[in-house]
Amino acid sequence: MDPVLTRAQLVRWRTAIFAIFLANGIALVSWASRLPAVKTALDVDDFGIGVLLFVAGAAAIVGLSLANVIVARWGARRGMILTFSVIGAALVVIGLGTQLAESFALTAAGLVLFGLGMSSTDVLMNVEAAAVERSFGKTLMPLFHAFFSIGTVAGAGVGVAMTAWGVGLGWHLSAAGLVVVAVGFVSLVFVPDREIAYDDQAPAPTRRQRFAEVVAVWRDPRTYALGAIMLGMAFAEGSANDWLAIAVVDGHAQTEAMGAIALTVFSVAMTVFRILGGPLVDRMGRVWTLRVLAVTAGAGLVLFILAPNMPLAFVGVALWGAGASLGFPVGMSAAADDPTKAAASVSAAATIGYLAFLLGPPVLGWISHQVGILSTLWIIVGLTALSGFASGAARPIAGSKVGAGHVRADLED
Repeated sequence: MDPVLTRAQLVRWRTAIFAIFLANGIALVSWASRLPAVKTALDVDDFGIGVLLFVAGAAAIVGLSLANVIVARWGARRGMILTFSVIGAALVVIGLGTQLAESFALTAAGLVLFGLGMSSTDVLMNVEAAAVERSFGKTLMPLFHAFFSIGTVAGAGVGVAMTAWGVGLGWHLSAAGLVVVAVGFVSLVFVPDREIAYDDQAPAPTRRQRFAEVVAVWRDPRTYALGAIMLGMAFAEGSANDWLAIAVVDGHAQTEAMGAIALTVFSVAMTVFRILGGPLVDRMGRVWTLRVLAVTAGAGLVLFILAPNMPLAFVGVALWGAGASLGFPVGMSAAADDPTKAAASVSAAATIGYLAFLLGPPVLGWISHQVGILSTLWIIVGLTALSGFASGAARPIAGSKVGAGHVRADLED
């Protein structure tokens, strides 16, 4: 039986998970923002950078599978002690491999650790966020993901500053690793042991039951229906992060600066709607919110693809970002409706969503090489339509009030 938490304890728990999402965003972009410096330090070409990115992506896919084992064995809270340690160590190893050793192999080893730590942490922090959301009785998952987005912006800003000041990769990434670990560990102090996140100290027989639950959710049709929602929106978000700037340059014949501006517009639109998303979902309900935003994302993509000028293209980008903003976090929220299997279900849903993030951009890159980048984006239009058609799966199950629409929270901020 979970202990009853006071309002102050709940607020500290929520704030701690906000900080964890923020730290994870900083960690991701701390590495990504220094890719040009990595290329120079290791004296490699674009193919070499592609190999490093592939290594990190492959390790991240393995990390998704390990996250299911970690959450069943240790729970989300204790599991993140391990995964944050791996992220911190990875950033230090990458910094040493690039700046001091100038070793491609050591850098690749660091990226293996980075991929494992980042993807497993992504799953675990969403399990914990779902537990917080259920305890508050209102939709909070979009706001958690907004903090991740804010973290990526902060990490990018620090990366720009480190580059401008001539700070070496080793110093920058090592410092980032220490900061991320410190934030993670301090935040976890305020995370209570809750059964919904498998944080409670369970005896061995119960752990075996939890492993069985992790496997059982993959036989639940709702898991795959929620996965369809998240798949479409993960493709819509991931394709923008990796291909939007290129689509502006190659598809609309604009400068690289215009491509960067378009990506900024997309990121701002997505972050703003994630900040506003919780109250919107609690008023309209998950299903109608997802349907409206699927149409919004699809319309934005079509406008961007067909736009005869850049002002209209930027409007399309803004609609695209706004529409894609809530599919992933709301899918996570829906997966947590049943408290008896919330951790297992959120873990499975997160795995499907992050697989789309990891595998989607390379697949789109291969297709765009055949037919062109703008033509390739029609695939994303189709996937957003799939997400909209599957949105009925996000309807709260009996007994769950989160995301039902017109819900008044029992606890106020």
